[in-house]
Amino acid sequence: MSAVFTGIVRELGEVASVEPREGGARLLVRAPETAARTAVGDSVSVNGVCLTATGAVDGTLAFDAVPETLDRSALARLAPGAAVNLEPALRAGEPLGGHVVQGHVDGVATVVGLAPEGDGARLTLDLPRGLERLCVEKGSIAVDGVSLTVASVEGARIAIALVPHTLAATTLGRLEAGDGVNVEADALAKHVERLLKSRGRTD
Repeated sequence: MSAVFTGIVRELGEVASVEPREGGARLLVRAPETAARTAVGDSVSVNGVCLTATGAVDGTLAFDAVPETLDRSALARLAPGAAVNLEPALRAGEPLGGHVVQGHVDGVATVVGLAPEGDGARLTLDLPRGLERLCVEKGSIAVDGVSLTVASVEGARIAIALVPHTLAATTLGRLEAGDGVNVEADALAKHVERLLKSRGRTD
């Protein structure tokens, strides 16, 4: 069974290293709290990407990312010292605080801007081509692993209102124009689109 996440960040980790390897890369992340509860083989969401832990020693997690993962996400852009959003896979009996997130990134969106708005901020993103079909106002989307609600959709551009807690507890408050972020559309929207395609109704 595939791992499931909620889009609620549990810890901000720090990238220790990104080591290119034949067929992918090895990612080391300092994250004492997450490492303490993670065993080899467990799934962890790293900036919204579901990765399998290959090590958890002395507060540092190790992951191996394959080319498919690197091609579809912004993980290859990470550098030592970068902060990453972490969430262990949901366990039976734990509350679903955000929405169902699979850790299967649909693409990399580009940050248009992050502007103050009241006590929070408004994040504007340009989505990868075609992904706007899966976004609706008040619908759910995961951005770098954070469960968020879409405030508006204009073509391939969406806006999201961020509350102060999200800005403080995740990496989103550090975003700048031009940054790439991992986005995952709502799983329900993807299933509906697939069903409509199978019936020849995609418009």
